[in-house]
Parts: sequence; structure tokens; C-alpha cells
Amino acid sequence: MKTTATFPWMACVFLLSAAAPDGSVAQAGAVFRCPGKAGEADEFTNLISADQARGRGCRTIEGAPVTVIQGSRTRPLAASASASTPRPVDSRVDATAQRQRDTDARRILETELGREEDKLTTLRRDYNNGEPERRGNERNYQSYLDRVAQIKAAIARSEADLAAIKREIAKIPP
Repeated sequence: MKTTATFPWMACVFLLSAAAPDGSVAQAGAVFRCPGKAGEADEFTNLISADQARGRGCRTIEGAPVTVIQGSRTRPLAASASASTPRPVDSRVDATAQRQRDTDARRILETELGREEDKLTTLRRDYNNGEPERRGNERNYQSYLDRVAQIKAAIARSEADLAAIKREIAKIPP
């Protein structure tokens, strides 16, 4: 396969060698590395003769396998209200489908809110205003204090979780 490649964004460019189905590399002739113009990357080619390569100051690349890595094409992005989160052009959703998604999201969040409120109620009852009942296995006062600190931290986490769930619910259109 004969290929010429010039990429100004890369200092080194790789070419695809013709590979046979058994994995061996077919001989495609000499590959030359020619110096690029000022500010451009070198050009790798096998489309010129040895005489032309000498005239341009090219060197032969020998002994190294040559590979081409082709990039993938990106989809065009639509202009969005927030430049930090661009949306793909084809991301439009039917209004009915979006309302259904919003309803499902609200139902899930409200269920989670109820669970978290129940958990917080239980934690506050166990905490008993900072004086939970001592358990039989807490003969050591320090283990009791550690459990009190754990309950207090769990209450703080649960309150933060409740606030986050309420913020998420507020973001969903009614």
C-alpha cells in the first residue's frame, strides 16, 4: 500500500504497512523520511523514487516496522447554553419521553428521600441528644464515646444526603 502522510501536530508519523492475513508484513518498497518545511513535521512516504528522495534530502527508514494509527471522526456539537457541557447535535428527546423520564426521576428521588428521612429519624432516636443508652458490651467508656461519635457523624452525613436529594428534586421540572 502506498501512502504519504504529513501531520503538523505530530513530530513522528506512522505508516500502515500492508499486512498479510497470516500476520506477516508484505514488502511495499522503501519508506523515506523527508524533512518538513519550516515549522512542519517530517513527511513519511513511499511514493517517490530513490533519486527523488536523495534530491529532497530524505533518509530511508530501515529495520523498523511502520504503523498507521488512524483517528476517529468526532460528531459535530451543537451550540449549548453552557459552553462547559456541549451537547451532541442529535440529543433531542421527544417532550413526552422527557416528561416520563422526569416523572421517573422524581419518583426515584422521592423514594430515596423517604428512606433517608427514616434513617435520620432512627439515628436521632438512637443518639438521644448526645446521650445514647449504653450497651452491655460497652464496659469501656471509650468504646461508648466512639459509638456516640459514630452516630453523630452518621447524622451529619444523613442530613447532607437529605439536602442533596432535595436539591436534585428541585432541579426536576414539576
